[in-house]
Amino acid sequence: MSARSDGALEEQIGQWRAYLRRRRALDARDVEELETHLRDQVGALIQAGLAEDEAFLVAVKRMGSLDALSREFAREHSERLWKQLVIGADDDAAPKTVRRTETLVVLALAVAAALAIKIPALFGLKIGDQNDEAFYARNASFFVLPFLTGYFVWKRHTDPRRCAWLAVPFIAAAVAVNAFPFTHGSHTQALSVLHLPMALWLVVGLAYVGGRWFQGGGRMDFVRFSGELFIYYVLIALGGGVLTAFTMMMFKAIGMTPDWIAQDWLVPCGAMGAVLVGSWLVEAKQSVIENMAPVLTRLFTPLFTLLLLVFLATMAWTGRPIDIQRNVLIAFDLLLAVVLGLVLYAASARDHEAPPNLFDRLQLLLIASALVVDALALAAIASRISEFGFTPNRVAALGENLILLVNLAWSAWLYAGFLRGRAPFGALEAWQTAYLPVYSIWAAIVVVLFPPLFAYA
Repeated sequence: MSARSDGALEEQIGQWRAYLRRRRALDARDVEELETHLRDQVGALIQAGLAEDEAFLVAVKRMGSLDALSREFAREHSERLWKQLVIGADDDAAPKTVRRTETLVVLALAVAAALAIKIPALFGLKIGDQNDEAFYARNASFFVLPFLTGYFVWKRHTDPRRCAWLAVPFIAAAVAVNAFPFTHGSHTQALSVLHLPMALWLVVGLAYVGGRWFQGGGRMDFVRFSGELFIYYVLIALGGGVLTAFTMMMFKAIGMTPDWIAQDWLVPCGAMGAVLVGSWLVEAKQSVIENMAPVLTRLFTPLFTLLLLVFLATMAWTGRPIDIQRNVLIAFDLLLAVVLGLVLYAASARDHEAPPNLFDRLQLLLIASALVVDALALAAIASRISEFGFTPNRVAALGENLILLVNLAWSAWLYAGFLRGRAPFGALEAWQTAYLPVYSIWAAIVVVLFPPLFAYA
């Protein structure tokens, strides 16, 4: 074996080892064990007459995908997953000073977000006061999302000029929603409250990817981050609920009424700060959630598929149409968004080179069921518009369901093509990530253009 060829093999093994070390389900001893096994396989194949490159590829193929290896070690050492939620890996971690600095930055931003929601109280605007509810609803995004954007700007070492551009949407949105002369209880104000976080979440995404937005991998990373943040936020919220309950119980035990503590401090401040803390946990412990997210996807995909099929069967049996009241439409759109989220998460965890399997067919059934539900909702909306005319809620629902229809229809087409062997799986992921800005653009249109178009009603 020549020195040159031996160097090439060592480089290949080094790249394989570096990638493997990024899987936090594996510690340094696991990586060393696997590398020893790989070298034994390569050596045996070379002795059998294969070239080094061929031996390396065959050995890696025999050992299985790195994701599969991670899952296998996670099963054998499941206690590590829970330890990593708090501790993290030692061998592949950032230097302690860097981790300590990031922790301090995140805590400072979380405290700033928690205090930001209390600043309006200094000017007589109180949380829980009916007269001030609209103000807090309109501005909820500005109490936390700028701080989250700032965290990613700091972490990605974003160019100052790009930072200025990221600030523009927040300033413009803040001016718009607070300058519009909304009437009390207006529909356009409610639509602005619902759609503003969706529009500004795209700005957070631009900060998160750090200039890689036009690379498909960057957008998919942001999709993963969004889903993982939701998981962590729910866990933090559950813990916060328990903390609030015990706080109330203890103060009541000494004859005090601590409702103001929960209403004015614990709940609003905790809700803001938890977004920053959850984001930091996602960044620090990504690979732990990588092991959880595919499991959750495979658990909930059949459940949501069954739900949609039962719903469609019930509609067909009873002949009852969909009620298009605003709350019902919001619930349907959230349901369809969850379906797309399941599809995206499944795509992010899937080996693109693997052949179609039963779960892929289940995914296609889920998309097809959601497509039928969306079409029925659109028919109900169109019928109501033709009968009673246009309103802000109906137009917003019409646009959102049309956007969902296009996404679902093309996703179904691409998935069917993949199952028939006529299209690569990567085409589905590329379509989903390329389509993401459409939702934020529509949300921005609803926030900025709907109020004047419908006279702020």
